[in-house]
Amino acid sequence: MKKVITYGSFDLLHPGHINLLKRAKKLGDYLIVGLSTDRFNSLKHKQSFFSYSQRKKIVESIKYVDKIIPESCWKQKKKDIRKHNVDVFVIGNDWEGEFDELKELCKVVYLPRTKGISTTKIKTSLRGQE
Repeated sequence: MKKVITYGSFDLLHPGHINLLKRAKKLGDYLIVGLSTDRFNSLKHKQSFFSYSQRKKIVESIKYVDKIIPESCWKQKKKDIRKHNVDVFVIGNDWEGEFDELKELCKVVYLPRTKGISTTKIKTSLRGQE
């Protein structure tokens, strides 16, 4: 079985998230999502609209996702790859080159983002309408 892993906050779920998860799943048989915890998001200076437990409930309902694990720090990726016997690490190409050190453990794929949509863009748009 070929295992794939990706990470993210997946807040305000949108078509770009679904596209990423769908394309990630096509790279293997089993998709693991490392979902950023609220505490980790705070350390990244990000604030999610939905709590970790709410985001987990949403993401685990997506048919492409087989397993969700909490992402609590930047450095856990190597440990997760080893622990879950991951074959492919996938992330959006806005992170191009940032995770190349993982190539010693598995294949690293940077997928193109869905044009015209992002959680940041949605939040900015909503703030403008308040």
